[in-house]
Amino acid sequence: MASLIQSEEAFTRFIEEYRDEREEVKYEQALSEMAVRGLKSLVIDFTDLYAFDEDLARVVLDNPLDHLPHFDIAAFSKLRMRDPMYADQIRRIHVRFRGLPFETPLRRIGAEHIGRLVLVTGIIVRASAVQPFITNAAYRCTSCGEMILMEQTDQFLKTPVQCPSCNSRRGFELVPKESVFIDSQRISIQERPEELPAGQLPRSVNVELKDDVVDVARPGDRISLTGTLGLLRKQGRGGTLRVFDLALEANSVGVSGREAELLEITEEDIEEIREVAKDPWVFRRMLQSIAPSLYGLDTIKEAVMYLLFSGVSKELPDVRIRGDINVLLVGDPGTGKSQLLGYAAKTAPRGLLTTGRGSTAAGLTAAVVKEGGTGNFVLEAGALVLADKGICCIDEMDKMRDEDRGAIHPAMEQQVVSIAKGGIVATLNARTSILAAANPTLGRYNPYQTIAQNMNLPVTILSRFDLIFVLRDLPEPEKDLKMAEHILNLHRAAGTPVTAPFSTEFFRKYASYAKTIDPLMTDEVFESFRDFYVKMRTASIEGGEASAISITARQLESLVRLSEARARVHLREEVTKEDAEAVIALYSRSLEQVGIDISTGEIDIDILYTGKPRSLQMQLQKVLGVIGEMERVSGTVQDEDLFTAMLEDHGVSRSEAARLIGVLMRDGTIYSPRPGYYKRTS
Repeated sequence: MASLIQSEEAFTRFIEEYRDEREEVKYEQALSEMAVRGLKSLVIDFTDLYAFDEDLARVVLDNPLDHLPHFDIAAFSKLRMRDPMYADQIRRIHVRFRGLPFETPLRRIGAEHIGRLVLVTGIIVRASAVQPFITNAAYRCTSCGEMILMEQTDQFLKTPVQCPSCNSRRGFELVPKESVFIDSQRISIQERPEELPAGQLPRSVNVELKDDVVDVARPGDRISLTGTLGLLRKQGRGGTLRVFDLALEANSVGVSGREAELLEITEEDIEEIREVAKDPWVFRRMLQSIAPSLYGLDTIKEAVMYLLFSGVSKELPDVRIRGDINVLLVGDPGTGKSQLLGYAAKTAPRGLLTTGRGSTAAGLTAAVVKEGGTGNFVLEAGALVLADKGICCIDEMDKMRDEDRGAIHPAMEQQVVSIAKGGIVATLNARTSILAAANPTLGRYNPYQTIAQNMNLPVTILSRFDLIFVLRDLPEPEKDLKMAEHILNLHRAAGTPVTAPFSTEFFRKYASYAKTIDPLMTDEVFESFRDFYVKMRTASIEGGEASAISITARQLESLVRLSEARARVHLREEVTKEDAEAVIALYSRSLEQVGIDISTGEIDIDILYTGKPRSLQMQLQKVLGVIGEMERVSGTVQDEDLFTAMLEDHGVSRSEAARLIGVLMRDGTIYSPRPGYYKRTS
């Protein structure tokens, strides 16, 4: 007891006497400002305590459960002297420590840390609703009405054994009005994906949050947490088991998930990055550093590089314009799609790799699940939420179920995940770039079909990708010779990696630093994009009523994002005309692969927006028009009459008319009430 009183006195002395570099009494001042700022906690930098009294700091680390309550009392006494009204209002304050000298990885937490103060970092994967937690229970004896106060320190609620007045041993009623409650919340934190050893399951630990640290973070946020490691008893059929669950009782919580990056970049790193950026060939060297073991694919590597650097997000009063870039790779097996995704997930400061075959809507976005012990509903974050401010790579996207794919629509454009289930209504951030790969439905890409016909993907998702590339495995003798030599040299070198101009670690730091720059458009770039947009739209008008729309406002925004990402590669404060021309060329190459109407040869963005080129839509409209006119006369339309009318009125052959009728039947626009007859559905 004497040592506890001594530590309380030592802590009081620390509050009164510790001075910062400006010779101000830092924590006395913090106490005096608590009422103004409406705080319930006194946050102390552990390095300050260690510098002032090393022995006291060691005592706090080794035995926090005994000493922290006494620190709370000492701080509350100081507050009562300074501001008695505010002290009476809040009734208690908490002393919270941050910045412990060393971090304990979640994977290393074990029996030796029980009862000690530890610092851990992780990502919140699950959070319960905020619930009242009783600290002092007031019981009324039902026999004599005596009020009994009991302090609650155990994990289970304690009730009176006997009434001190009438000695009754039964009939005690909890009086909530006289009891003392604080807010509590239970969360689970998990190892960050980028720190996970290859092939290992992520470790997690449950955390109890109390009072003013509840609800400071949401699932998907990355936090650094100081807390005391305790034990939770497990009950078996024969009583309490010898095996316990570990649980952290949080002392302080710092949210780091709202910062752009997690990499620590030193002043030396910044100098090196700036020196590299002065090289006029820095763009080429960066491009050569992306997946150097993969031969060729320069256009696609350029798109992946822009995705890693990303554009600038704009927060407008009414809407938020995303800066993250989404890229889709479609192609034949064995063209290197999965390797590119793996590289991007590993290189991004915050990257996740998942496959479509095993991903559910809940696994990608968020889920509400029931806790086993309590039966309460808790919110669990999925891959897109965990990859907030990073990159989510989705392989085999075409293998996903339709209902699961639909869940990522809002995440791709609005960059939020909304969930309403089990009484929990929440909106979580999913500000992530998506790099997806998909295989053609029939194994190989058919150039005589549209992108939507080649893939088992809805057009609503296709339209949300900034760039779509088709990787085709075509025999080209010269290219095949170089690729064969490249692959065989990789194997002959006995695992020696292909030397890239920059290491993966430096590339990550460079991209992280580049994201702190927000390049602005110059007048030249403004005019280039405006003229390109107007020229593409004008070409559509000149084709007449049935002409294809070649570009929309969504593609214009994509061009701006890509040009900002290219400027970031050069660490430029402004987007130059060179950036604009380069991304227009890249976008045009993407559009030439996926936005071409195969029947007319024209660029047609409707292929991405509706799955059907404008020329086909106009032909279908003609068929519907003829069916509508004939329906008004006879009610139903016979196929022979329809074929004749299409040939005479519009010059459409019988075989072409039959194909168009088949498309309308598949879409559900018309139906056949009986063989040989057609009718519109509405």
